[in-house]
Amino acid sequence: MTGKDGKEAYTRAGDLRLTPEGLLQTGAGLSVLGEAGQPIAVPPAQKVEIGKDGTISIVPQGVNATNTVLVDRIKLVSADPANLEKLEDGLMHPKQGGVLPADANVTLIQGSLESSNVNAMAAMVEMIELSRSFDMQSKVMKDIDENAAAAAKLMQVA
Repeated sequence: MTGKDGKEAYTRAGDLRLTPEGLLQTGAGLSVLGEAGQPIAVPPAQKVEIGKDGTISIVPQGVNATNTVLVDRIKLVSADPANLEKLEDGLMHPKQGGVLPADANVTLIQGSLESSNVNAMAAMVEMIELSRSFDMQSKVMKDIDENAAAAAKLMQVA
């Protein structure tokens, strides 16, 4: 994909869409690149399919549904995570710069989107419970210290 700075960048985001102009983009509006490194443009079609290998096939408008045309192939890459860095644009970039070569062995999982492995609501509830528990324990320790000080003062008077 083309990052906001115009350089090639990488993502695992699979929320793809077609613009009215026929450009294939991510949900964030960034252009998806083909194997040649150019943004993918899809002509008007009755049906668009993306295969496991990233090939984009269409049934052109006004043509029999059995006639499919290969448009392009999404550039899929494989990289060692240690050689990538996530920058402020939220995309992955090679640490040494440049671009990664396409890898024909990489496949897509159709109909799936990666999501966080964290349940935000459960994490928030747990954080609130832990905060309250900490506050209660701090209050108990403060009360113990005050009682010890009061007992020590009584012992000095007697």
